Amino acid sequence: MSIFTFKQSSSCTLLFVAILCILAIYTIHHTAIKNTQNRAEYYRHTFLSLATNQTFSSYLKDLTLHPHLAGTKLSLKTAQYVQTQFTQLGLETEMAEFQALLSYPVHSSLIVHFSTGAVKDMALMEMGMANSGVVMPYHAYSPSGSAYAKVVFVNFGREEDYSALGVNVSGCAVLVRRGEMGRGAVVEKAAEKGAVAVLMYTDGDGNSFNGVERGTAMMGIGDPLSPAWADVLGGERLEVGDNEVSKRFPKIPSMPISAGTAGTILRTLGGAPLPLKWRDALGAKVGGIGPGPTMVNLTYQGEKKMAAIYNVFAILRGSEEPERYVLLGNHRDAWTYGAVDPNSGTAALLDIARRFAILLRSGWKPRRTIVLCSWDAEEFGMIGSTEWVERNLINLGSKAVAYINVDCAVQGPGFFARATPQFDDILIEVTKKVKGPDSEGMILYEEWTRSNGGVNIRRLSAVDSDFAPFLQFAGVPCADLYYGRDFPVYHTAFDSYSWMKLYGDPLFRRHISVSGVWGLLALHLADDIILPFNYLPYAAQLQEHVNVLRKSLEASVSLDPLVASIENLASAAKEANDEAKKLMEQENSDELSILKKQALNDRLMLAERGFLGVDGIQGRKGFKHLVYGPASDYESKLDYFPGIVDAISQSKRMDSRERQAAIQHEVWRVARAVDNAAKALRGQLL
Repeated sequence: MSIFTFKQSSSCTLLFVAILCILAIYTIHHTAIKNTQNRAEYYRHTFLSLATNQTFSSYLKDLTLHPHLAGTKLSLKTAQYVQTQFTQLGLETEMAEFQALLSYPVHSSLIVHFSTGAVKDMALMEMGMANSGVVMPYHAYSPSGSAYAKVVFVNFGREEDYSALGVNVSGCAVLVRRGEMGRGAVVEKAAEKGAVAVLMYTDGDGNSFNGVERGTAMMGIGDPLSPAWADVLGGERLEVGDNEVSKRFPKIPSMPISAGTAGTILRTLGGAPLPLKWRDALGAKVGGIGPGPTMVNLTYQGEKKMAAIYNVFAILRGSEEPERYVLLGNHRDAWTYGAVDPNSGTAALLDIARRFAILLRSGWKPRRTIVLCSWDAEEFGMIGSTEWVERNLINLGSKAVAYINVDCAVQGPGFFARATPQFDDILIEVTKKVKGPDSEGMILYEEWTRSNGGVNIRRLSAVDSDFAPFLQFAGVPCADLYYGRDFPVYHTAFDSYSWMKLYGDPLFRRHISVSGVWGLLALHLADDIILPFNYLPYAAQLQEHVNVLRKSLEASVSLDPLVASIENLASAAKEANDEAKKLMEQENSDELSILKKQALNDRLMLAERGFLGVDGIQGRKGFKHLVYGPASDYESKLDYFPGIVDAISQSKRMDSRERQAAIQHEVWRVARAVDNAAKALRGQLL
């Protein structure tokens, strides 16, 4: 064999070996990707298969053995129960204590004086609950006080209701039925109109149970003594009498009553007849609107005091991106037994923890860290979650991937989801993997779309559960999941395990379905190599909001800046989607490729922060989200662009030039926020 032949043969051999190596690397890489995908799919399938009706039932029964109002010994006992469950599952567990100003009743009474001369002392506690340990019905943070006054019925207590009355309510006690306005807003409006007290009921409260709806009447969220900062031991606290504190509390006493008590009063009112649109809803049980001749003697005595509250956490550390956090949360405290609100959600959280623990023992490790959060004092105004977010604001702002909330996991039939729009695609995908609980052989997606006439994902402008501080303060993408829109024992002494077993979810199938969606979302957000966020639906939703907003504005106000910024966001979203597709198709998995994927993930995670305004919503301290946030105008039909909504409402008394300038300024603020989100999605500095 010649030297030439030998060299040629060696070159061919080396080339052949190199080709084999490349093919091997290619095969290994694609096998690794395939194996990674297969493992992820296997763990998701296993997670769903591990759900059992009995575990949900057992958790819920334990959680509802006794009432557990925040700040009480029984509430601490419930926190310890949750912590023990996490610990026994082998999960890393923490408990965080905060001190907060809570509110409790001392005494209340309601005596009705009829025009016939009859006097009746009305029962305020639900029948059969006098010695149950359940707190008497009350409105937290209501001021102590007494009133002896004629009654006026004001429907839902909105501005339009007072306008329809044609009656001066000054010096009267107003009777209100619960509607879409919060308790605090209703009482605030009544005080503005000169009323001296508020009686509030819910139509058909508890049905035959004749329950009474407890609740908070405080404005805003979080501990009122530490607004916009977290409580720390020995840290700054405002005084109860400080103006910053007192403006969050009602100015006149209010009291919840049963529908039965309300009916007794309504039937005896005189004065002008009800407006027809009210009469249709109330039926024949109402006389006139008043004032009087029926009078009430109302007395309420309460106390505000510092109390310890406890948040409990289970942490599943990420194996590759441990400093990226996927958070799942539910509050634990309840006005009474809390079988629906909130412990149907707590039972779901505990069962997710149980199933995640089994996955861990089988070899699964989340790519990113998962944190399971059990909040306290939500019922008083999202206090536990808000204090924790305020304490961890910087880290959440830079490291939180998403927060997924479940409050009342099961209230009744029908699946509902609220979310910031980048969640839309993954929500739809996940509901196609979960079995529907109410129709044999149907997946959840089919049940959901059939009942709604299509996909109906609502947005998160309300501040009615623990997602609020995450979205409003930290700009974290959020979702909120639940079954059933309303339930008749809401905040009453009859929200019990028995009610759930008889009416809410006898076989716990809905619990299984909602926890399936909750857990699968967490697994995707924790394990997907590229986060499953798509901002194209966000841009489309914003454009829909603009189309509706345009009808509420004068022609002199230009929405062009906002339209242009939305187009910019849509362009950035498409670029991000294209980049994600290319990165997933890349054959190499070297360090540069990994860094590119992580960089894209950071942009997908941080884009939501762009919607925060540095100065926040005017007059709503701490609320910074300029797209989805609470407007001061509680009666507006628009539940987005809160700054624009408030400018429209508050500029009514201005001349046309000032009005145009005020509204246009808020349009520009939102446009800049949308542009900031687009820049964050692109990773631009210029």
